[in-house]
Amino acid sequence: MIRVLLVDDQRLIRAGLRMLLESTSDFLVVGEAADGVEAVRAAAELAPDLVLMDLRMPGRDGTSATRDIRAARPESKVLVLTTFDDDDHLYPALAAGASGYLVKDTDPADLLAAMRRTMEGDMLFSPALLRRLVERAVTTPEPPPARVGLTPREHDILDLVGDGYANQEIADRLHLGLSTVKTHIANLLDKTGTDNRVRLAVYADRSRRNQPLE
Repeated sequence: MIRVLLVDDQRLIRAGLRMLLESTSDFLVVGEAADGVEAVRAAAELAPDLVLMDLRMPGRDGTSATRDIRAARPESKVLVLTTFDDDDHLYPALAAGASGYLVKDTDPADLLAAMRRTMEGDMLFSPALLRRLVERAVTTPEPPPARVGLTPREHDILDLVGDGYANQEIADRLHLGLSTVKTHIANLLDKTGTDNRVRLAVYADRSRRNQPLE
């Protein structure tokens, strides 16, 4: 059971999210907060697995609350759900430690899937945001990175990360256990010097042009 804290200043939004999550068998809403101050306090008291976080709220905003929640409790993941899809909100939220960034017009089924994938270690974005992030990265003038020091299996997994597959999908395609895939992903982050899944996907895309095997 995934324990969820809902953070949004609009009571109607929180009620709708609660109804959606309570219609599932794998999510449990453990609390709600209407601003960043309440969110930090509730996260400390309730120890949620996942915080669904709005950004623009009266008083303390969601970005600063995300930073404090992640600092105090790194095992709690924060998934942003907001109406704002501009870079001025996106990048500060990611820098604060958010595990993903979705806009509020996301389909309910896609939101539930994103929440599950976040708990599996994926980093989720609304499609338009992800395209913008990747396009910006791959059009930078730096030469493509070389894939050095990777095992053949790591090459396979890196390609699938670059194609947007989730951990469970990678496990199914390569006939591996989910824990094995997570271990490979952690090793890839370390070997490529990337610090999250989006940057690893960008690395995969750019390095396809230069893939020497050791």
